[in-house]
Amino acid sequence: MPRFFVTSDQIQDGHITVRGDDAHHISRALRMAAGEHITVCDSAANEYECTLTEFLPDCVRCEILTVKKQETEPPCKITLYQALPKGDKLDLVIQKSVECGASLIVPFESARCIVRAKPEAEPKKRERRLRIAEEAAKQCGRGVLPEVKATVGFEEMLSMAKKADLVLFCFEGEGTEPISRILSESKLQAGQEIALIIGSEGGFSLAEAQEARAAGFRMTGLGKRILRAETAPIFALACMSAALELQ
Repeated sequence: MPRFFVTSDQIQDGHITVRGDDAHHISRALRMAAGEHITVCDSAANEYECTLTEFLPDCVRCEILTVKKQETEPPCKITLYQALPKGDKLDLVIQKSVECGASLIVPFESARCIVRAKPEAEPKKRERRLRIAEEAAKQCGRGVLPEVKATVGFEEMLSMAKKADLVLFCFEGEGTEPISRILSESKLQAGQEIALIIGSEGGFSLAEAQEARAAGFRMTGLGKRILRAETAPIFALACMSAALELQ
């Protein structure tokens, strides 16, 4: 059944109004008709089964038949902080991270990033990244639409990550702990927040790692093999899913 995301203001009196590209997709691309069913999710992980009732020039209206709590969300909110990789690798990272359960993705610049964010290009890039996240969320049945932030600097990333209950800083140097041990010892409760920080192709500099350690972040490694920049976040999120969801 086709799945769409709406905000709370689009839900009123037992009806949901779908607007914008989604409304166009329902009426023009899918060629759906009144009486057919769609699934709609809000920002609070509620899932609504609806029947289409009205097609207007700028929106589609539907009647709510049933509502239930979506069970596909991880117990903890996971934010992925990803240092900018080369080329279009970030697109893949966003898509797969959404599938693996990330609720928020924050690209950032680090000392060893080969590419740099261009302020004039950021709005268009963020629009595309949000679209990738939305399509991935629809495909894999997410109950919440993950957000992708605009690119930030390393210091701002540290400041944002500090707010999480647990911060995992992935580093290839010495003094790291296995991610499985950290997750087991942390005894995280449902609703708590985890920040996962991944470097670019060159990893992190020693100075950046020291700054992260001083901030109280947990330094973790991802096994004995060297992972590509686009593989590391997917691998780490899979480890987190195994520890938090598949017990």
